[in-house]
Formats: sequence, structure tokens, C-alpha cells
Amino acid sequence: MTKEMAWLPAAGVDGTKILHIKDRFGTWRPYTTFPHLAAPDYPIPGGSKGWATYQKLRASGYALVATTEAVEARS
Repeated sequence: MTKEMAWLPAAGVDGTKILHIKDRFGTWRPYTTFPHLAAPDYPIPGGSKGWATYQKLRASGYALVATTEAVEARS
């Protein structure tokens, strides 16, 4: 299984994207639903939610999928 992540719109938040991780069933879920993978967010006002997790996962071999590609796969 390919380990993938993508920046996708947050549920109920206008235009804001957060990091999502593809689970073993091929479903994109917010990084916060993976406590064993998530890293604490940096305390930067207005900072990207999931950036610390992105850096951690990228270093461990996760691939970043383009937002448009991930959105198309969700449909």
C-alpha cells in the first residue's frame, strides 16, 4: 500500500485546507484522526494545520498527492 497524504479542504471551514492521510481503505481522513501518526501543530497563529505532521510523514516515506488528484479520487 502506498502511503499518501494531501492538503484537502477542512470540513465546515471556508477555503481552509488541512493535511489528510489516506487510510488502508483508500479513504482520505484528517490527520487528527491518526493520533499515532500526527505530530503536535506548531504554535503559529494562522499556521497550516498539519504542517508538523506533513514534515514527519514526508521524512518517513509518505508521498504528497496533488489536491486536485485527491479530490477527484474522492468523487
